[in-house]
Amino acid sequence: MKNLPEAPVKKERISRKTLPPGVAEVMKRLHFPLDVILRCVRWYVAYSLSLRDLEEMIAEHGIEVDHSTVHRWVIKLVPLFEKSFRQHKRPVGKSWRMDETYIKVQGQWKYLYRAVDKSGANLAALQAINAERETPIKIRQCKYLNNIVEQDHRAIKRITKPMLGFKDFRCARIILSGIEVMHMIRKGQMQVKKSTHPSAAEQFYSPVM
Repeated sequence: MKNLPEAPVKKERISRKTLPPGVAEVMKRLHFPLDVILRCVRWYVAYSLSLRDLEEMIAEHGIEVDHSTVHRWVIKLVPLFEKSFRQHKRPVGKSWRMDETYIKVQGQWKYLYRAVDKSGANLAALQAINAERETPIKIRQCKYLNNIVEQDHRAIKRITKPMLGFKDFRCARIILSGIEVMHMIRKGQMQVKKSTHPSAAEQFYSPVM
């Protein structure tokens, strides 16, 4: 039995009448309570839960929601949360680490991240990009440099494991982007107002607060 995560969303602070236009357009065809929809979407990308886990957890609170409905909520709303996060994401540094891992799509293992090496195609692409840049992109190949990104892979795979794969690439892209957003928020990569200390959940819900 899964423990129900603490639900910080406050009903009185969220009203469909005050939603931003883009969110309101998506929400107008979703007839369940708004706080239930938002919690399910966040829980799915924040914790190691399957859709059927969420169906059972919400049922314990007297609300019957089919797991396929939760999936539709995730697919519809995650792109809005990702777009909002990108507008408030902290600037990135000059050093990037890249590595590959795998996810299952339609029963087959696929790359989650493309590895960057010094193959002929990648070298040609980098040369073309660097020709237009003041500061060229350089590749450093060292197995120890990938330790950090491998830790990130583990965090992402921990969330995706109960999902048992994805139906198609579109669903995979959307759900993984939501997982990444929640992961980056937890790492403090979202800009917030000075002297405020919003929780990770509050930052995720910020597009509708």
